[in-house]
Amino acid sequence: MAWFVLVISGLLEAVWASALASSRGLTRLGPSVLFGVAVVLSMIGLAYALRTLPVGTGYAVWVGIGATGTALYGMVALDEPASLARILCLLAIVAGVVGLKLAH
Repeated sequence: MAWFVLVISGLLEAVWASALASSRGLTRLGPSVLFGVAVVLSMIGLAYALRTLPVGTGYAVWVGIGATGTALYGMVALDEPASLARILCLLAIVAGVVGLKLAH
């Protein structure tokens, strides 16, 4: 259950990071509210997962999922560059997250 919650929390990290960017410095109400809700839920999920997972593993997986999700959102929805180098680096992060799960 901890791994499932950790993955959802990592996805919520991507949501709050994207909402924070869309809020334009917390000046737009909708994205600011989404940011607040997502960040709280993401932290609660991370805290729950860290009850049973080692902090280094849990935090690295959470950040990896969040960073990859945010970068993918930027490339797909915000027309950010999707170079081969960038995609390969994101795949390396995903490989690291999978490796941490397998090593646990």
